[in-house]
Amino acid sequence: MAAKSPKTFYILHGDDDFSLEQEVSNLRSKMGDDNGDLNTSEFEGSSASAAEVLNAVSSYPFLSDKRLVIVKGMIGWITRKGAGETGKKAVELLATALPTLPEWARLVFIERQTLADSNKLVKLGRELENGYEKAFNAPKDSTGWILRRAKDAYNADIQPPAAAALASVIGNDLRRADNELVKLISYVDGARAITEEDVSLLTPYVAEAEIFKMVDALAEGRGGAAMAMLHRLLMEKDNDPFKIYGMIIRQFRLLLTAKEFLVAGGYPAQMGEELHMNPFVAKKMTQQARVFTLPELEQVYRALLENDIRMKTGRIEPKLALDLLVAGLAR
Repeated sequence: MAAKSPKTFYILHGDDDFSLEQEVSNLRSKMGDDNGDLNTSEFEGSSASAAEVLNAVSSYPFLSDKRLVIVKGMIGWITRKGAGETGKKAVELLATALPTLPEWARLVFIERQTLADSNKLVKLGRELENGYEKAFNAPKDSTGWILRRAKDAYNADIQPPAAAALASVIGNDLRRADNELVKLISYVDGARAITEEDVSLLTPYVAEAEIFKMVDALAEGRGGAAMAMLHRLLMEKDNDPFKIYGMIIRQFRLLLTAKEFLVAGGYPAQMGEELHMNPFVAKKMTQQARVFTLPELEQVYRALLENDIRMKTGRIEPKLALDLLVAGLAR
């Protein structure tokens, strides 16, 4: 049986920087000898020419069996609107050379955007035996990714509600999610699964979750508890009154949107998908929206926007505005 041809060029693209860089790191590790650095070159695609890149990757490796060349942003640059004849010639040069790269070549194109399926070079990456193409797109909801990452990369357990809570404050920033996971795993030290309480205790991005709790307290008539949470948030060094106020506005905007969806006959189970909300956020929105009437939420949201203008024009101090807001919303 004939030996399988090696992959000599890779097209890695998408907005998931973390997973993309993990793939590049794996390719670097496969250089596998002490001379790997001597046989690795990097180029910025907006300043290097296709000829330079091809010349570098085609040069015979020094005391090694591979030469790795990493090119950042070239495909997007040469296929952008306005690339003109220069871009077209670069594409044609690459399209001609890629199928016949030497066996020692490892040419890696990194693109921080998702390339179109119709892109000529993307098609070659998919179709050629020596090519490899993969899109790395950040998930809309990172809960599943966090659960898998904990198990597959660290052999650790995180409870689904804890993963959802982390996802709700991290969004789809997988690098940040991984950093927080490492910290949480170190904290529990294998003694048990990571809980939602651990996330609340250790994650510095948990201010958004604290806003959830504060609105819960307001909705339940616990004005004193809501005020205490507000002051605790304001004491954190990275939080300023404008930031907190903006998060409260966002929270009530989401509540208003959720309430309108439910009043219109939407089912709670469908809200996350219909409104493009993280499932954890959608669940919290459903619970909180039931406490307020639609006219109440409309009135609160209008008052929030009016106070926002007053704060930004210096007619009221931000901390005083927040205190008055919480006092006024306490039920």
